[in-house]
Amino acid sequence: MNILITGGTGFIGHNVVARLQAQHDVPIMDNQTTYGIIPQAELTYLIEERSKKVNYKALYLNDICNDRAVHKIVEMELPDVIIHMASFPRQKVVNANPALGADVMIKGLLNLLESAKKHKIRRFVYISSSMVYGDFDDNVTEDYLCNPQGQYGIMKLCGEQLVKDYARRTGMEYTIIRPSAVYGPLDVNDRVISKFMIAAMRGETLKVHGGSEALDFTYVDDVSDGIVMAALSNNTVNKTYNITKSHSVRLAEAAGVMAGIVGQGTVEIQDRDLDFPKRGLLNIDAARKDFMFDPKVDVKEGFEKYYNWLSGSTFHICH
Repeated sequence: MNILITGGTGFIGHNVVARLQAQHDVPIMDNQTTYGIIPQAELTYLIEERSKKVNYKALYLNDICNDRAVHKIVEMELPDVIIHMASFPRQKVVNANPALGADVMIKGLLNLLESAKKHKIRRFVYISSSMVYGDFDDNVTEDYLCNPQGQYGIMKLCGEQLVKDYARRTGMEYTIIRPSAVYGPLDVNDRVISKFMIAAMRGETLKVHGGSEALDFTYVDDVSDGIVMAALSNNTVNKTYNITKSHSVRLAEAAGVMAGIVGQGTVEIQDRDLDFPKRGLLNIDAARKDFMFDPKVDVKEGFEKYYNWLSGSTFHICH
């Protein structure tokens, strides 16, 4: 099978590629952008490290906002499946440049969908986000009313609707994936888990925004396994899935666990960041039932794995 992956050199993307390459042709489209926020030296280091796990034999360094490039690549590859992972990665990055975020998250998606329509691609897998829900309590299922807060979640939900509309009009199959708070080795150092762990390793203060705030932290291997399983399953046609650990952990508790693993660092509770909705665990019963999704890595084990990688990454501790 030929499976085109956008964002295939990214944090989650390269792990998905590594899982698929043994049995499938996996061309990749990625512009390897810094989003105007990630230091170029850090991105270069991460991509070099990621390339040790992945054979980038068919890598197109193109921007999905370039409609001609997208149409040409899809025409050349004629994939059976497109897994669309290229996106602005989180709310902070979109807030810094919402116009560019919209270009990537909406225009880029439309370019891919138009190409999928023209070349009659069988299935389109769209990587969305738990941010589409907005505020929610624990045990949220996929049919929960979505009320996103912030432009990132709004554009992710818009993307879901666009994918469904193209599927309705063309007969193309779709699968939508909603991950949550993904972390692990070879990620950038500007996410909450990265910030906490690096602060602890430097003996600094782990600043927690909101003592009662919680997230469904999910280790990158589990998310990558879930995406691959959903993309290949015959049971996931025209369905939406939460792909998470399904275990809510308070940020303060997470920070304390990391300080304990490292053996230093202090935790300081600050005011809640109102740019982010209140979140908890997501129900993954549908994924368990339809393709036997079974996340393995609990938070403490995942944090230890991440710590072990960071300990050998002098780049992140020294910068």
